[in-house]
Amino acid sequence: MPASHHDALSSQPALVNRAIAMHLLREGQFNVAQTFIAEANANPNATATRTASDGDSLMENGQDSHLYDMDGDSAGALQSRFAHMYLVLDALRNNHDLNPAIDWARQHSHQLELRGSNLEFDLCRLRFVELYTRHHPNDHMSGPLQALEYARQTFPNFSARYMRETSSLLGSLAFAPALTSSPYKTVFFNEDAWEHAASSFIREFCAMLGLSEKSPLYTAATAGSIALPVLEKLERVMGEVGGQWTSVNELPVEIPLPHSYLFHSIFVCPVSKEQGTDANPPMMLPCGHVIAKESLEKISRGNK
Repeated sequence: MPASHHDALSSQPALVNRAIAMHLLREGQFNVAQTFIAEANANPNATATRTASDGDSLMENGQDSHLYDMDGDSAGALQSRFAHMYLVLDALRNNHDLNPAIDWARQHSHQLELRGSNLEFDLCRLRFVELYTRHHPNDHMSGPLQALEYARQTFPNFSARYMRETSSLLGSLAFAPALTSSPYKTVFFNEDAWEHAASSFIREFCAMLGLSEKSPLYTAATAGSIALPVLEKLERVMGEVGGQWTSVNELPVEIPLPHSYLFHSIFVCPVSKEQGTDANPPMMLPCGHVIAKESLEKISRGNK
């Protein structure tokens, strides 16, 4: 296999170390991350190789690009952000406390709206459900009445975008004595609601940092483990027929990855029938048609 003589990672130790450090920080393994970064920086070869993307911004607004550098200060800044994320998650998952998550969502309301995110409304809806189903015998304002008061204070902020949803939630008050047999049963008795809120929070929090919901290192390792059996079988078959896999930029077979692991569209040139690569990217013609760069060059040479 080409991997035996073409190791794409051996010339990029800094990128590999940064991916590992980022993964540890994202997973909340802060002490391990600090130790790893210190040991990696102690080795001059570990950070000798850099790419043009090293200066990319981590935040969507272009700030805090230094967090991409793997040093103690930037790691500490990133650690403080993820430490806050885990505090909010602990409140959500273990204490069913929505206040920290709602506060964070309100602080970033504008950015979330630009992203088309539903996080803030989803959290407030879950708060409405929590108040609705929480009844204290000594408090006549608890339960549906407390939820109604919360709706009066909060739902007007969402009326422009979520009028249908807020009206539906208020309609549930008519079924207060018998929610379990009402059309709102799935809304008020959803066992996955809290975990869904936590997952949504992680996704939006990471997006604010310019990061994917899942660690890229985890994604790459998982995709690799899925591909290995296919590639192993390919190598065995090619060895039996005396063939050889010589391409290093593309795989000779399709790897059946889950849909969530497909991040980019695949372009096939309509002229050469070849798949687009970094060396042979798609190029748009003045007429709007798209062909591969090599095909465009061949056509240009043929017209001279």
